[in-house]
Amino acid sequence: MASNIRAVVTRKGSEDTSTGQSGGCVRVTGVGPQHTPATKIWFGKVSNDPGYRSLPHHHGEAETGGYVLKGKGRIYFGENYSEYFDMEEGDFVFVPPNWPHVEANMSTTEELVWLTTRTPDNIVVNLPDVEDDSLPGYRRAE
Repeated sequence: MASNIRAVVTRKGSEDTSTGQSGGCVRVTGVGPQHTPATKIWFGKVSNDPGYRSLPHHHGEAETGGYVLKGKGRIYFGENYSEYFDMEEGDFVFVPPNWPHVEANMSTTEELVWLTTRTPDNIVVNLPDVEDDSLPGYRRAE
């Protein structure tokens, strides 16, 4: 196997933070073209502080896989983001390309942490924001 590509370990605390962001949804890159030789995958950690949510957004051409590592999340989608599904620790989700959605932490006291992978990269296209009270059941931390 003749390749100059080498394995890379990203140590805790040295993740790349220049990735696309979306409001109260903070993304850090563990594996991606930002600081590794990866060209076809992005893998990172996404977190929402208690009672915070992302802006409405989609991930362009990227297919996304997510895993709830900690907490309780809700993904809003559909017309006016009126549909949703809830997720908790141990749940996986597939998000198709160009699918507008909002990711919310449904706890006002506990952090929500996702492990997320995308191909080919962490594409984040933010859309116009919506009022908190338009999202069924969502409430922001005091």
